[in-house]
Amino acid sequence: MQIQSRFCSHRLAALLISLTFWSGLPGPGHAQEELRIATSYKLMTLDPHYANLNENTSLLSHIYERLVYQDDRLDLQPGLAVSWRAVSDRQWEFKLRENVRFHDGSPLTADDVVYTIERIRDFLKSPSGGFRSYLTGIESVSAPDPLTVLIETDGAVPNLPLFFSSIFVMNRPAKGFETTEDLNAGHPPNGTGPYRFESWSSGESLRLARNDDYWDGKPAWSKVTFRVIENPAARVAALSTGEVDLADVIPARDVASLKERGARVASVGAARVNFVQFDVARDTLPGVTDKSGEPIANPFKNPLVRRALTLATDRGILVDKILAGYGTAAAQVFPNGLPGTSAKLLPEAPNYDEAKMLLAKAGFPDGFNLVLAGPASRYPGDAESLQAVAQSWARIGVNAQPAAAPFSVFNTKRAAGDYGVWYGGTSGEAVDIILHTLLASPDPERGTGALNFGKYRNEAFDAMLARAESIAVGPERNAALAQATELVMADQPIIPLYHFHHIVGYGSRIGSYVLHPRGWTTAMQTLPAME
Repeated sequence: MQIQSRFCSHRLAALLISLTFWSGLPGPGHAQEELRIATSYKLMTLDPHYANLNENTSLLSHIYERLVYQDDRLDLQPGLAVSWRAVSDRQWEFKLRENVRFHDGSPLTADDVVYTIERIRDFLKSPSGGFRSYLTGIESVSAPDPLTVLIETDGAVPNLPLFFSSIFVMNRPAKGFETTEDLNAGHPPNGTGPYRFESWSSGESLRLARNDDYWDGKPAWSKVTFRVIENPAARVAALSTGEVDLADVIPARDVASLKERGARVASVGAARVNFVQFDVARDTLPGVTDKSGEPIANPFKNPLVRRALTLATDRGILVDKILAGYGTAAAQVFPNGLPGTSAKLLPEAPNYDEAKMLLAKAGFPDGFNLVLAGPASRYPGDAESLQAVAQSWARIGVNAQPAAAPFSVFNTKRAAGDYGVWYGGTSGEAVDIILHTLLASPDPERGTGALNFGKYRNEAFDAMLARAESIAVGPERNAALAQATELVMADQPIIPLYHFHHIVGYGSRIGSYVLHPRGWTTAMQTLPAME
C-alpha cells in the first residue's frame, strides 16, 4: 500500500502487514468513526503553495498530494508519480500514476503538474518566497502525453525529485491561476488526497471527510476534525479528558502524567534544528545596548562575539531539563548520522571562562544588553529555552531579556527586522535544503537564503554548497555537504541548540500512531484500535 510506504518504518513492517486497514477499509465498528485531533499547528492558509511552513504541509497533506514522498528514513518513494529518471543532465521525466482523480472527479494529468509548477514559479508572490526556491532551476515544463511530465532545467539539478517531495499538485482551473484570496475565501480546495475539505475556521479548526474514491483505497476514518489548541497544557488536558483522540507536540514534562492516565505516547527524533540566529548585517540593532542602555555597534558582526555566545550556551540543560531527555544537543542542522551530516561536528560543553576572554578580546569586557526574541508555544520548550539561554549568557556579562510572542507575531516582526537576535527552528527534506534556505547568502534569483533573516553572507560556503548540490545523490554528495557544513559552522552564523523529539499522545480509540521525523500530524498515520 502506498500510504504505508510514506509513513511506516521498516521496524514496523510486520505489524503493518497485519494492520491492513492502515489505508484501506477499516475494521468493523470503525468505518464511520470520527477522528478528533488537537494540534498545535495553526493552518494559516488553504493555499498549498503560499507558505512553506510545517503546519500547512501537515494539514493540507490530507487534501493534496505530491509527486514524490519521503519515508521515515527520508528516502524517496512514489507518490502521484510512479517513477522518475534523469533523461540527461538537463532533463527529467516523471511518469504519473493512472486512475487518480481530484475530488471534483476530474482526472489527474500531466497538465496539472505543469500548472502547479507555473503557478509557484510565475504567479504567486508569497512574502518569504514560498516554494519558489525549489523550482528556480526549471527552464521549462511540458506534457508530452497525459501521464508524462518532461522538465528542462538550466543546468544539472540532481536533487530535483527531492524538491518535488515538498510540492502539492493542484488541479488546473478552466482559466487563469487560482489566487490565494479565492482559496481562503471558501473556494473548495480540490486535491487528490485521502480526505476532502469540509470547512475551515482560521486559527480554530479544520474539518475533513473521507474520500471514498481515493486511488489507494478508503481511508480509515470517515471524518477528521483538527482543533487548533496552541497552548500545550490545554492540548494535554483535552487528551486526558477524552475530548480528543490524539494530541501532537506533547511537552516532555507531561509524558509521565499522560501515561499514568492511560494514554499512550509515541516519539521520534526530528529532522530539524532549533537555533539562535544573529543579525550580522545592520550597523545597529533594536534591543542591543551597552550596560547603561545606550545603543552600540552591532556586536554580532564580530565572529568572536558569536563564538563567545556559543561557548556560553548550555545545551545540556536544554535537552536534559527542559526537554526531559526527548531531544539531542545540536552542533549542525540535522542529527548526526543522517545523510549530509558531519561526524566531526559534536556539541560542546559550555566554557564560560573562554567565552569571557573572547568577549573581552572583541571589545566587550563588561558584556552588553540584548533582547532575545522567540516564538511561544510553537516548539517544545521554546519559552523555557529562551529563559535558559538568557541565564547561561548572563554568566559572561551578556544580559539577555527574553521576549516570547505568538508565532504569527514573532514571524511578522522578525521579517520586518524588529529583532537583533532570536530563537527559531526549521525543518527540511534534507541537509542541503536547510543549508540552502537558512545559511546560504540571500539571493532571490537563486532562491537561496529565504530563512536567512540575519543576512549572513559567506562566499566560500556558497561555493562549497553549490558544488555539493551539483553532485548526484550518494556518498560523494553527502561528504561535500558535510565539508560545507563544517566550514559554515566554524563561523557561527547560528548557534544550533537541539534537535527535539516529536511526541504525540493518543487515547484508547487509536491502535497505534506512526511518527515521521518531519513532524507531520495526519490522520493517515493513525490506526484505529481493533475491537
